[in-house]
Amino acid sequence: MDIHRLVVFCKVIELQSFTKAADAVCLTQPTVSEHIRALEESLGEKLVDRLGREVLPTPAGKILYQYARDIIQLRDEAIQALDKFKGNLSGNLVIGSSTIPGTYILPQLIGSFKSLHPSIQIRVRISSSAEVVDRILDGGVEFGLIGARWDDRRILLEEVFSDELVLIVYPEHRWAKAPSVVIEEIADEPFIFREKGSGTRIVMTRALEAAGFPMSRMRVIAEMGSTEAVRQAVKARIGVAIISSQAVAEDLERRTLVALPLKGMQISRPFYLAQRKNRQPSPLCTAFLNHLRAEAAEKNARK
Repeated sequence: MDIHRLVVFCKVIELQSFTKAADAVCLTQPTVSEHIRALEESLGEKLVDRLGREVLPTPAGKILYQYARDIIQLRDEAIQALDKFKGNLSGNLVIGSSTIPGTYILPQLIGSFKSLHPSIQIRVRISSSAEVVDRILDGGVEFGLIGARWDDRRILLEEVFSDELVLIVYPEHRWAKAPSVVIEEIADEPFIFREKGSGTRIVMTRALEAAGFPMSRMRVIAEMGSTEAVRQAVKARIGVAIISSQAVAEDLERRTLVALPLKGMQISRPFYLAQRKNRQPSPLCTAFLNHLRAEAAEKNARK
């Protein structure tokens, strides 16, 4: 079985399109179609259904896709292992990350790692913590950085970085010059939430409920799909929010937003390295994780 054809097949399944797959693997659409036809002929099974513009795997195609991904990954790991043996490190690494670590932590880590290994390629897929875990479980990413503890026996968690959630308001808000805000005061305030599944929302919810303040008491006027959207909504005076201190560091310096402590409580949250239990990381992944842990240890030592 030709591995290159399996690569093409996987792209067709992942992108659900012959045209998009052709662009991804730098082939023409007729060539992609021919690869799929030859693969179906060699296996004696139909692998994909063309439903208008959408392409979906048949039951046989779903089975092959799971094995094909493992075969491709094993090939990549073999190449990386040989490069490492020769004193080089190469290959592609796909990382999953929730918004805050993906935006404010990983770019610096990737930059310092690539300065040591310029031939490697790293892709970061930013989504909610829930989606990152799903991608770890289905093999779409080798590991993830998430902002909430996840209760799943298939996932190994390791605390690596930390953050603090803060209440933010716009400068003209009546609380802007207050030394702190009593938790009861936020009950009637227009509040902006991150979307469900967001690590920020999960940690905030747990902390407030542990303090005896159920989320049902909050007056939620908007749910945003990103931290950046929350920042802009607060600046637009739509409401107030509780988000990462790292995300608003520049705003606080420029005084375009104000951060306030909640009296008697501090919402600290760790960021977790999440991996699939019993999955052997590739040589490139192992090297990057060692780099990440070393950077995390140094950063935590400076606190």
